Amino acid sequence: RSGVTTLAEALRLVNSVHVAQADGRTWAITTRGFNLTTANKLLVLIDGRSVYTPLFSGVFWDVQQTFLEDVDRIEVIRGPGATLWGANAVNGVINVITRSSRITQGGVAQLGGGEEERVFGGVRQGGKLGERTFYRVYGTYVNREALAFPNGADAQDPLRIGQTGFRVDGDLSSRDSFTLQGDAYRGISGEAIRTDTRLDGGNLLGRWTRNSTDGSGLELQVYWDRAHRDIPQSFEEHQDILDLDFQHQLAVGRRHLLVWGLGYRYIRSDAENSPGVVWVPEDRDQGLASAFVQDDVQLIQDRLRLTVGTKLEVTESTGLEVQPSVHMAWTPDDRRTLWGAVSRAVRTPTRLDEDLRFVDVEGNPFVFGNPDFESEELLAYELGYRVQPASALILDLATFYNVYDNLRSQEALVPGQRFPIRLDNKLEGEAWGLELRANYEAAPWWRLHGAYSWFDKDLTLDPDSTDPTGGVPEGNDPRHRFTLRSSFDLPRGIQMDAWLRYVDELPDPRVPSYTEMDLRVGWVPRPGLDLSLIGRNLFHDRHPEFGAPTPTRKQVERSLYGRVTWRW
Repeated sequence: RSGVTTLAEALRLVNSVHVAQADGRTWAITTRGFNLTTANKLLVLIDGRSVYTPLFSGVFWDVQQTFLEDVDRIEVIRGPGATLWGANAVNGVINVITRSSRITQGGVAQLGGGEEERVFGGVRQGGKLGERTFYRVYGTYVNREALAFPNGADAQDPLRIGQTGFRVDGDLSSRDSFTLQGDAYRGISGEAIRTDTRLDGGNLLGRWTRNSTDGSGLELQVYWDRAHRDIPQSFEEHQDILDLDFQHQLAVGRRHLLVWGLGYRYIRSDAENSPGVVWVPEDRDQGLASAFVQDDVQLIQDRLRLTVGTKLEVTESTGLEVQPSVHMAWTPDDRRTLWGAVSRAVRTPTRLDEDLRFVDVEGNPFVFGNPDFESEELLAYELGYRVQPASALILDLATFYNVYDNLRSQEALVPGQRFPIRLDNKLEGEAWGLELRANYEAAPWWRLHGAYSWFDKDLTLDPDSTDPTGGVPEGNDPRHRFTLRSSFDLPRGIQMDAWLRYVDELPDPRVPSYTEMDLRVGWVPRPGLDLSLIGRNLFHDRHPEFGAPTPTRKQVERSLYGRVTWRW
């Protein structure tokens, strides 16, 4: 009901996630700070498949074209999730879970368009293959207009992309089930100064699950992911990932729920050198082996719970990484929960950290990767409280204090000069903040959702560092963010949704603060048919959300579009 058309936009609904659009296809998305268009401290999963790129430990959001009608929920783990998910689950984890094909029977067709959102839509059909096997197939398409320059001129960065896929769920026996799913996409993104960027790729995932009545279970998952991105005269990469994961959950007595697992990931990256970007080496194979164990202990049944665990990972770049976590939750009654956690997480080196060279027009490198780049480290302390003071009101407060070490720095090879530089680990720092959210059902036909977050950080270079930037390139984050959403279900099938949001200024490079409003009016004239009119960014003609204050900084424009959804 928010009216969003992409997964990246949907994450604006989560108060702990900072979302900023930098251009027609590029987003800066993170949680708890260090936001960049190549943000590298947030792990994102779709149905258990990691969608981060080992190129820079971030996400290419333009190719995450999940059909939103099939999304069941978006789980956000605030803070480190490395004990279960491993390296790069540093500041948080986003887990997008789509519905089982068992419950997406029948069909859905959606079509929309208007200002900025030229044309978007999708279609999905679900059915049965025998008595115990279900399927769905889908296709989506997006044709989005370019953003604007500060003078209102077209930024020439439109996005056109289509995706198709399938999912099959079935029962092999009373205890065993399986899932098989896959996606494929192809798209073109406009560029103001060069030939269009071409995007294509796909993935295939299989999962077998065995469950027992005592809470024990086994799960084996394997997936393959292929991606190709071609930015003419700048960058081209073919990437393949093969991932194998096994988990075993077992109840030990009445108080312990033990989970352990093993995993292995193989990554093949084939990059093409260009006049300005060189990779040393061009092609690279990487392997990562992992094991984890976690015990969920009921110290006092249904009242006091202790969760302890650790993840062990072995990488070719940094060797053994240990990522433990301790979490305790006290629930004195059904309305209150107080919890705290201490965790360690790491971000392992990427090809950008180790292999990248930027070259000037004369062929001289001026930015060097570092083959000896080490893992960035985090020690996180968290405390939170959740209370339901009334049946219609839920309040949630989370606070955190993060200590970082070995953060990426840009060391000048000639002291006092900006270039050439070499990437290193001579930056450390602290970050702290709080996140408050409230859900209130004012009436059966009126719901309110409010959220506020406050964030600050302090970064310091090592005494022997020659970094001339002071750590500024490692993130640009607002101190304050606020959102308020109101949803009405009115007579005669009328729906109204209003969404107010405020984002404080970004300090360096400076982006002004902004307040915006989205509005959706919907009508359900008959069961299965939904008509919507959506206005986005209604307070301003256009506003910037990320990037340096130059005449070519791209700005998000006001838009108005309609959408028709038909279910059968």
